[in-house]
Amino acid sequence: MTAARTGADVAVKPARGAARPAASAPSRGSLRRLVRLKWGMAAAALLLTIVASAIFAPSIAPHDPLAVNIRQRLAPPVWMDGGTPRHLLGTDQIGRDLLARVIYGGRVSLVIGVSAMLLSATIGVLLGLTAGYFGRRIDWVITMVVNVLLTFPFVLLALAVIAVLGSSLSNMIIVLGVAGWPIYARVIRAETLAIREREFVLAGRALGMSHARLIFRQILPNLVSPIVVIATLQVAQVIVLESFLSFLGLGIQPPTPAWGNMLGEGRVYMLNSWWIAAFPGLAIFTTTFAINLMGNALRDWLDPHMKL
Repeated sequence: MTAARTGADVAVKPARGAARPAASAPSRGSLRRLVRLKWGMAAAALLLTIVASAIFAPSIAPHDPLAVNIRQRLAPPVWMDGGTPRHLLGTDQIGRDLLARVIYGGRVSLVIGVSAMLLSATIGVLLGLTAGYFGRRIDWVITMVVNVLLTFPFVLLALAVIAVLGSSLSNMIIVLGVAGWPIYARVIRAETLAIREREFVLAGRALGMSHARLIFRQILPNLVSPIVVIATLQVAQVIVLESFLSFLGLGIQPPTPAWGNMLGEGRVYMLNSWWIAAFPGLAIFTTTFAINLMGNALRDWLDPHMKL
């Protein structure tokens, strides 16, 4: 009897031990998602700081970003030999304060990023809803346009538009906005194809609801999550593309401070005066990194299948 009881006790113990990893697995997954959301909150705070510095640039910037001082040209940052507290991040090749230009450059990049995103989202969401809801010929036409734009080189499109319309802030927004809407159209079309067959949409049709009401009151509210996530990530992509075009001389033209043209001006002095290109590049990296982290947190938070 004693041996039997001992064997039963031994048999029960591994079962209890085996149940522990299964119980702790959900808590570990929740902890990982919570840590990811904390990173997203920290990224959102960093992004708000960057946006606030761009909005209040006239009050924050220590100098006029366009003021030239040849005597102070190529001054290093304050922590290097020859640096001065008057110019914390140093000066560029003609003596302009680099910190002021980086702060003001954020205005251009953020305005272009947000404006181009809004233009892309408006065009892409409307066309995606139209293609997914009506289908057939309309779907085929919109899908073909999306495929053509996705295969068309972005640089050639930018060159064509800028060569015809000229280089300006509004033209940059148009180019980047037109180039970015196909991703919205594809995602929204696929989601609309699935949602239009659900019971509440079929019930709305049976009740005689108009197409506009079904699209904007029944289907569109269920697409807020993917739209927000794509829009957040696209702002970072647009900032990088704007910097790329400005670096090539196709975007915002000097002396207007923009992170991209500051990189283009600083590439000649990379060996001797690295700070001219390093700090605008760091600003681009920090901003896009914060936006991407916030986009990941938004995706996890808005996903109904994930419990934070």
